[in-house]
Amino acid sequence: MVDALRPVFVITTREVRDQFRDWRIIFPIIGLTILFPFLMNFTASQMLGFVNQYGAAIIGERLIPFLLMIVGFFPISVSLVIALESFVGEKERGSIEPLLSTPLKDWQLYLGKLLSSTVPPLVSSYLGMLVYIVGLLLSDIPIPEFQLLVLVIFMTTIQAFMMVAGAVVVSCQATSVRSANLLSSFIIIPVAFLIQGESVVMFWGNYATLWWLVFGLTVLSLLLVRVGLAHFQREELLGREIDVLNFRWGWRVFRDQFFDGAVNLREWYGRKIPATLSRMKWSMVVVFISCVGAFITGTYLVNLFPIDLPKEGINTGSGLDTLMEYWPIFSFAPAATIWWQNVRALIVGLVLGIFSFGILGILPLFVTLAIVGYLYQIMLINGLPAATIITALILPHGIVEIPAAIIATAAVISAGAKMATPTSTETFGETWMRSISDWTKVMIGVVMPLLIAAALLETWLTPRIAMLFLK
Repeated sequence: MVDALRPVFVITTREVRDQFRDWRIIFPIIGLTILFPFLMNFTASQMLGFVNQYGAAIIGERLIPFLLMIVGFFPISVSLVIALESFVGEKERGSIEPLLSTPLKDWQLYLGKLLSSTVPPLVSSYLGMLVYIVGLLLSDIPIPEFQLLVLVIFMTTIQAFMMVAGAVVVSCQATSVRSANLLSSFIIIPVAFLIQGESVVMFWGNYATLWWLVFGLTVLSLLLVRVGLAHFQREELLGREIDVLNFRWGWRVFRDQFFDGAVNLREWYGRKIPATLSRMKWSMVVVFISCVGAFITGTYLVNLFPIDLPKEGINTGSGLDTLMEYWPIFSFAPAATIWWQNVRALIVGLVLGIFSFGILGILPLFVTLAIVGYLYQIMLINGLPAATIITALILPHGIVEIPAAIIATAAVISAGAKMATPTSTETFGETWMRSISDWTKVMIGVVMPLLIAAALLETWLTPRIAMLFLK
């Protein structure tokens, strides 16, 4: 293993040395890295003086680590251009051919470029945070506690690695630096939204949640590296000159995967759909385990966000009425509305899964079952007949609806796994198109019919069972 990794470090050392020799790279990084923290120090001092006038010192305390996180993120976004040019930039300059002609393996070349593209953003980020902290000490502003500093450093490090890993994937798939820079918006914009979410959690003071976020970003970063290794081929990098948006080719790949050679509807349902579901069996196991975890998580959240229902009205039904005021989950809408709501949630899961290689595709189903677990625990604590209410209001249609949601979510997880699976016979675009086709096949052939049945059950059968149990 050491001998196999030695060429990786050789490439990394060579690339980093060349980058730090180029004044056009060093000057903007160092200049912005030093000037921006001073601006944040001035902002922190002004904000602390303002909030202390109105007795809101806690806002200032939460503002200091937030500005530290921004100081760490800013140099990363500026120096991301180094990662974007790691492959496609050298290809345009004509300096990539000697490197690709070496006896190095593809994964060694890719990891060397990845590590060398990670060093400058991290160095600039750490330097900026150091300048910011020194400025706080010189201004007699209390710095965050040690545990919070470690958390911000970990968050900055993993975010930098995640952005660089995504940028290197873009660089080895793009055909020009211009297209790579345009595609970088799909990296910077989601991370900017992520920073906003982290700021909300940080101002709330729930730092344990941020550690879970670090864990999730670590998994996503490793998946990005896996995707890059799976689809990096030096022959394709040299032979790709320009990408053409070929709708006819895309439709042909989608159609072939959707029908999979079936000549009639019986063969499609009898052989192709079961074969597709069989390929997703491990994804279904993962989703099922996540559903159990979501229900348990919901029961645990009751300790953090309790609701006290009126004890005197439990036997007369007012306790259940109060619960419905908090979550109108038990309202019975027309079947078409219920069906579209479920389909829309699964489409949202697909969109989230596309941008996270399947990881966030499980989020809609996870949140739904966490709410069910929360409601179940609330009813138990307040003395309501929890098992009876769940049986009457959820199980009659949930016994069909939940398996359908598990299958659709498993298709998203399976698509993400395919994107991270090495293949020498398919391009990145072809793998993506086949994955979307499998999801569409499962949705049309299995999930949507089950959701129609679940919507009809929820409209016609569930209210009658509810009235029978809860009259």
